[in-house]
Amino acid sequence: MLEERKNRLQQLKKSKNAIIIAHNYQLPEVQEVADVIGDSLALSRTAAQSDAQTIVFCGVHFMAETAAILCPDKQVLIPDSDAGCSLASSVNTAEVKSWKAKHPNAIVVSYVNTSAEVKALSDYCCTSSNAVKIVNSIPSEREILFLPDMFLGSYVAKMTNRKNMYIWPGECHVHAGIKPDDINIMLKKYRHADFLVHPECGCTSTALYHTSTGELEKSAHILSTDGMMKHVTTSSAKQFVIATETGILNRMKKQNPDKQFIPIKKDAICRYMKLINLEKLENSLLNNVYQVKVPSNIASKAKDAITRMLSIG
Repeated sequence: MLEERKNRLQQLKKSKNAIIIAHNYQLPEVQEVADVIGDSLALSRTAAQSDAQTIVFCGVHFMAETAAILCPDKQVLIPDSDAGCSLASSVNTAEVKSWKAKHPNAIVVSYVNTSAEVKALSDYCCTSSNAVKIVNSIPSEREILFLPDMFLGSYVAKMTNRKNMYIWPGECHVHAGIKPDDINIMLKKYRHADFLVHPECGCTSTALYHTSTGELEKSAHILSTDGMMKHVTTSSAKQFVIATETGILNRMKKQNPDKQFIPIKKDAICRYMKLINLEKLENSLLNNVYQVKVPSNIASKAKDAITRMLSIG
């Protein structure tokens, strides 16, 4: 039955001139049939470069929106319309406008984990891997409004030593659940493992502290999801403790079968990322659901913020 469904998906892809792209946090069964697996922005850029006319985005809604912004001439589908994001939902346009009114000369830097409408109100977008570089590119005298992730924002402020940076108090429900106590327990239990932490995590400040005191030495690495994938492949370490959503472990194990991967918390699972399965994926391809469209006026402004980010790196 499973193989039959996989075969149908392959046939549907060909008939629809479609490509299936999946985020690192998706279910293993979805990752197995995806043409490309990665983090949100890399997937959107892959979609834009593809010759496929239909993009089936197995991720959450803001990711599919970003793909639609970068691929205005393509059809973008998401297999489950309820696949939202707690972090993206932690700020809305009214709140951003009010915040900007209080800081009229500030530069707004938005993490890509935001809605298209919020991106359209931003000067720059950023990812977890280039946020420090984006902030460092902004003149030191300019105030910065960083949103929506308070953990990533705190990490960036620490790394850039920026004193005039204001941070929105938003959080991802999964990453916020990874606490400093979790890292301390794992540090004691796995002393020789490489420790990889996503800057969205609630334990990031603790990881930075342990690094500064030398307790983590060279084994602590604060990385994006794609940064984690590259690290585990090139590192000589055989054991890794991973502080992010557990979906990434499937890809890590598949690409590095001789290495051991330990989640810092087994229940670090995004319920939204797990909404998409093969049945919904097949339905999406078969019936062209659910289409993700961004109004042209919003898409244009949001694309400007993304383009400014890409021009910096």
